[in-house]
Amino acid sequence: MLLTAATLRLEGRIWWCACRTPTPFSTDVTSAHNSQHLLDPYSFSHLLHGVIFYWALRVLAPRANAGWALVIALTVEAGWEVLENSPIVIARYRSATAALGYTGDSLVNSLGDVLSCALGFFLAQRVGWRWSIALFLAVELIMLALIRDNLTLNVIMLLYPIDAIRRWQSGGG
Repeated sequence: MLLTAATLRLEGRIWWCACRTPTPFSTDVTSAHNSQHLLDPYSFSHLLHGVIFYWALRVLAPRANAGWALVIALTVEAGWEVLENSPIVIARYRSATAALGYTGDSLVNSLGDVLSCALGFFLAQRVGWRWSIALFLAVELIMLALIRDNLTLNVIMLLYPIDAIRRWQSGGG
């Protein structure tokens, strides 16, 4: 976490929202507060990262103990946070997704995302694969209904943007 925080700070990430109001949770994904506070709706996508990492590691490294598996999962998540806040990925978000004004995460938000991943990992470990699938589907559908975005659409739009999805996410038909 310290290495991630130091790297993000060197990349120029601000500590907290420029509004200087330390609100723990931002709800409006279209505002300048998105990705600037400890948690936001996308924290649920990072929770799903933890679920995915837990089950992927159970398959790929079945003999790894839970502690090491968690370290691996959080290292991957922290690496994603650094990559996600690089100029090239920020530019990709702005050009290929509905996140037109995205400027990157605050340092506190990135750390909140890593903690959300840890929570997802622990939940998957506790509830088993059936409830993990149910949790995954529920989070994806709720996010789709509430913010017109979720982990699945985020991946699609980053890798292969579809204009019809972008229009729908922006409130159009």
